[in-house]
Amino acid sequence: MAAAGSSVERVRAALLAAGHPDTIIAVPESARSAAEAAAAVGCDIAQIAKSILFRAGAGMGERPVLVVASGAHRVDMARASAALGLALEQAEGRWVREVTGFAIGGVAPLAHRIPPLTLLDEALFRHAEVWAAAGSPRHVFRTTPEELRRLSGGTVAAVAEG
Repeated sequence: MAAAGSSVERVRAALLAAGHPDTIIAVPESARSAAEAAAAVGCDIAQIAKSILFRAGAGMGERPVLVVASGAHRVDMARASAALGLALEQAEGRWVREVTGFAIGGVAPLAHRIPPLTLLDEALFRHAEVWAAAGSPRHVFRTTPEELRRLSGGTVAAVAEG
C-alpha cells in the first residue's frame, strides 16, 4: 500500500508543480478499468482518459510511448504507430511498472519515471472534463482535455479503432 501512496503523491506533486489544482480523489472500489472508473466518479465511459503504454524501437534503445485514449474506444496500434512514425508493440506489465513507476490500472498520464512520447486520443476533446488515473487503481483526477495535453506534453491524434 505504501507504494500506491507514494505513486499517488508523485502524481499530486506533478499536478501542483504544473499549476493544476489537486483534484485527485480516492474511489471506494477499484477504478482499474474504464468502466469501473466511470461508475466510481459518475461520468460517461468516454470521459475516462485511459493510459496505455507501448514500446517503440524494441531492440534498439526502447522508448516508452503513452497513448491516452477515451475509455469508450480501443487503441488502434497501427494508427498510433503511423502518428509517431515508429513501430510500436504492446508493453508487458513488468516493463510498464519499471518505466512508469505505476501498476497497470493506475498509470497516470504524467509523473512517469522515464518520460514517454505521448499521444492523446482526439475523442477526449469532445468532452469538457475527463478523468485519468492518479497513480493507483483506486485514485483518479479530474481535468480538461486541454490541461491533459499541457500536463502530458502530448500530441493529439486519431488513435481509436474504427
